[in-house]
Amino acid sequence: MRRSMAEKILVVDDDPDIAKFIEVTLVTAGYEVAVAYDGQEALDAVSARRPDLVLLDIMLPTIDGFEVAHELRRRARLTGMAIIVVSALGLPEDRLRGLSLGVDDYIVKPFEPELLLARVRAALRRMHDMRSLSPLTGLPGTVLIEEEIRRCLDRGDPFALLYADLDHFKALNDTKGWDVGNQVILAAAQIVDAAVTRFAGSDGFVGHIGGDDFIFVIPSARIGDVCGEILSVFDTLIPLQYNDQDRRAGYFFGKDRRGQLHRVPLMTLSIGIVTNRNRKFAHPAQVSELATEMKSYAKTLPGSVFVVDRRHAPEGESPAGGEGRDKR
Repeated sequence: MRRSMAEKILVVDDDPDIAKFIEVTLVTAGYEVAVAYDGQEALDAVSARRPDLVLLDIMLPTIDGFEVAHELRRRARLTGMAIIVVSALGLPEDRLRGLSLGVDDYIVKPFEPELLLARVRAALRRMHDMRSLSPLTGLPGTVLIEEEIRRCLDRGDPFALLYADLDHFKALNDTKGWDVGNQVILAAAQIVDAAVTRFAGSDGFVGHIGGDDFIFVIPSARIGDVCGEILSVFDTLIPLQYNDQDRRAGYFFGKDRRGQLHRVPLMTLSIGIVTNRNRKFAHPAQVSELATEMKSYAKTLPGSVFVVDRRHAPEGESPAGGEGRDKR
């Protein structure tokens, strides 16, 4: 069955019969395929088409496959492209040379079509995951977050989605600089990840939307443990980003949009939480929208807090649903 958005693959082989065999195998599996027959043609095709994956022979006219791989890995804008060497050169030193150039896999000819397809799928999956990771924290980004929410909905097990946002982060970032801001985001990511790992283990998931926003998914029974740990450690460690005077005062002087100094409270953490305990969700967007609503409500409260939506129906109720408001 053809894919609506087929991944693009460039086959590079100077043997027309082998190139055709690989092309037919991939097209039948639903991929969009182009073919190049020498090294220079391969480099030109990559520049023109920007494929998701290159299947690269080594013994090529004009420029050999090792040089092609080296040149492709040198181009920063191609870091999200997979490269698999497909070659008759099967000696250990050949494989090591290829892997040392940053290729993702090495297949020795001859091979079965099923093996080729399995390796292609695995390489594309790895590239997909890498593209979806936050470049700062290394945590899953929005694509993988949505996939995780969808898995939770499909399983139907009790889960909680938590949306965490740093309060007063922008003022700190604008005043202290990007280096300090990045340190804070990394520290927050480590705090969240450690707590989720400790109390939820393999049942937990931590994602980084971007900036100072994090999404994590845990079993709903672990909300108190995870949030209690996160807020306690956050309120202990994050004040260390300020100097002694700021910590004692509980604020620092930041600049507003007009460049005027004003008091900015020290950072706190707000967490909005939704669960499937009292309601059913049909789509990940519904979960995300409600979590955003709960996060916004949490940010209206003083200090580091987490609030849980306990409503059975959205009409006529406050965002926290009464008993759903938990404050640390």
